[in-house]
Amino acid sequence: MGIAPAVRDALENWLLAQKALRDISNHTVSAYQTDVSGFLAFLAEHHGGAAGMAQLRSVSISDMRAWMANERRRGVAARSLARALSAVKSFYRWLSDREQFDATAVLSIRAPKFQGKLPRPLQVDDAKALIDTVELQSTTNWVALRDVAVVTLLYGCGLRISEALGLTGADLPIGESLRITGKGNKTRIVPVIPQARQAVDRYVAAVPFDMTPDSRIFRGKRGGPLSPGVIQKAVAQARMQLGLPATATPHAMRHSFATHLLGAGGDLRTIQELLGHASLSTTQVYTEVDPARLMDVYNNAHPRGEDAD
Repeated sequence: MGIAPAVRDALENWLLAQKALRDISNHTVSAYQTDVSGFLAFLAEHHGGAAGMAQLRSVSISDMRAWMANERRRGVAARSLARALSAVKSFYRWLSDREQFDATAVLSIRAPKFQGKLPRPLQVDDAKALIDTVELQSTTNWVALRDVAVVTLLYGCGLRISEALGLTGADLPIGESLRITGKGNKTRIVPVIPQARQAVDRYVAAVPFDMTPDSRIFRGKRGGPLSPGVIQKAVAQARMQLGLPATATPHAMRHSFATHLLGAGGDLRTIQELLGHASLSTTQVYTEVDPARLMDVYNNAHPRGEDAD
């Protein structure tokens, strides 16, 4: 039992298409491959034969439910199963379009519900201390300045780490705003605070590699594009020195940007635009302030006085 060669080829072609069209990371490609391969292996065992194209065409709702039940019995968490189902559905959309068959049985299955993890922003003083301490993690001056510049962009501008590391020489010199291309290739204009501009300027003045319009601003020690893992490691070392929880990650700096901005009087719609969120509900989850503050924001946005419609 196993996966038929034609199906293996289809899976490989789908993965290549995902990487080319969506510009996803190798880590995401590997996760997709693991999830879909696991599903195909289940089908082979479930039906007692190699998972071939004919078998994929005839997958039923009961097959899908059996797979999901099997995954839960194996101890797969609801969140992980939802991710695997999403990968399987994406593969089936692609495959059914090319092989011209009805994939409704797969696409109609609902993902299991799970409690989303709420982000944990840092306190203002902790966020500032983390930036200062990140600078101490390297004895190489330009590397220390690089890490500070990246983390300052995350906290001061609310960038995703991929967005900060995706900046190129064409974005220099950093002005009062940046045009950022985020998820779904959506662009947004983000104001840049003076501290972030200064941090980037100090790094650019010290980096030992040529800066061309097409090159990434933030470089690894050998001059190639900087890996997110390097920043994650520097932040992890800094948080341990400060005694901060494991939730104090680079992404938490983006959460902190949103929360602190809202706490200072910013409105949710503006913060939604700055973060590049598609929906306001995502922004609401992203921010963590006291209930009274949220009620003030809500009441200001939805007045219920005599003059309200």
